[in-house]
Amino acid sequence: MADLSEAKWYVLHVLSTYENMVLNNLNNMVANNNLGDYIYEVVVPMEDNIVEKNGKRKLVQSKKFPGYVFIKMIYTNYIWYMVTNTRGVTGFVGPAGRPCPLTAEEIKRMGLEKIEASDLKVVVGDEVRVVNGPLESFIGVVEEINLEKQKVRVCVSMFGRQTPVELEFNQIEKI
Repeated sequence: MADLSEAKWYVLHVLSTYENMVLNNLNNMVANNNLGDYIYEVVVPMEDNIVEKNGKRKLVQSKKFPGYVFIKMIYTNYIWYMVTNTRGVTGFVGPAGRPCPLTAEEIKRMGLEKIEASDLKVVVGDEVRVVNGPLESFIGVVEEINLEKQKVRVCVSMFGRQTPVELEFNQIEKI
């Protein structure tokens, strides 16, 4: 039996627009072959965008990294074979198609893992820097922390006035 602490995040290169199909194919492959002890999570990171069409604003979800699927797994030659032979997968991102695990910093920056409230090192009133998203590098003050939604409300200075924005835990760091 494999140990979850050995699992690392890897990046798969997939055919364009096939991300969701690959996600389903990998989940089915894991279920059909009892590989749940080796492949823990398959993710297509999404982001919310506000699109204006015909004068109306609409919230649209789009893929953060088109052409890529993220997988948390324990690497073995057999698992590599099973994943790379899944329909829609063109290979792992890494030297010569061999998997190269993501670093802890990359995982945090891409928002692949939820940050637990105990790991969040900020409290209301702390000054923080936005580390990713459209407000990257803005500095603000934490006004509210919502543990259920995994969000914080930060007041940032935009265009000469204070503006409250809602951000995810992984989008900020304490200064």
